[in-house]
Amino acid sequence: MVAVTLNDLEMVLPDEIASKKVAAKLQEGGYEGFEAKAAMRRIKPGHRVLELGGGLGYITSICARAAGPENVMTVEANPTMIPVIEANLARNNLSGVRLLHGAITDSDGENIPFHAGKAFWGGSLRPDPKRIVEMIDVPQLRFSDLMAEHRPHVVIMDIEGGEEALFDHPWPRHVRAVLIELHPSKYSDAVIARIFDCLRESGLIYDTDTSHGRVVGFKRLRAE
Repeated sequence: MVAVTLNDLEMVLPDEIASKKVAAKLQEGGYEGFEAKAAMRRIKPGHRVLELGGGLGYITSICARAAGPENVMTVEANPTMIPVIEANLARNNLSGVRLLHGAITDSDGENIPFHAGKAFWGGSLRPDPKRIVEMIDVPQLRFSDLMAEHRPHVVIMDIEGGEEALFDHPWPRHVRAVLIELHPSKYSDAVIARIFDCLRESGLIYDTDTSHGRVVGFKRLRAE
């Protein structure tokens, strides 16, 4: 078992999914550091947050602490991580987050193949022969349905390339801030341009305060 404290939050990762690389990243304190700082900067009490890719539950916990657990909806495709997220939320007195198991798409269908990675953070809808441990069917969750149901003020996503499918149409105006980890090894520069163009058309601009490398923030353009 790997147990660490990050931003006053206790995170525990069971031994069976704690590779040496993952354990080192956690113990060094560098796990999702930029995402955590960005989330703490943009999320306020009462904000509704939609998180795509719950992972260990660290960013989930950051969001729940800032906004209130009842205002957070988190989606995680890897079934192994669902009880880990639940346990980490509980040990930080942040139970109450709505945690959904499934893969985010914007197409119809019940189940979709999910490629589990060697590390819990490597799972993806996009196959990578170097990182696959197994392929499993997981529930398919429509992004547009979750947006309409939860009406988030803040959207956070780290879904290993799955974000490519979510920027074909403008986003609704209730979204005030977006935080994305881009995955340029999984798609072309044209996809990155489409992501930026879609959010600009939605009234969201590049946010210098929450962007760092592949972690890119956007905020709503203020009326002059």
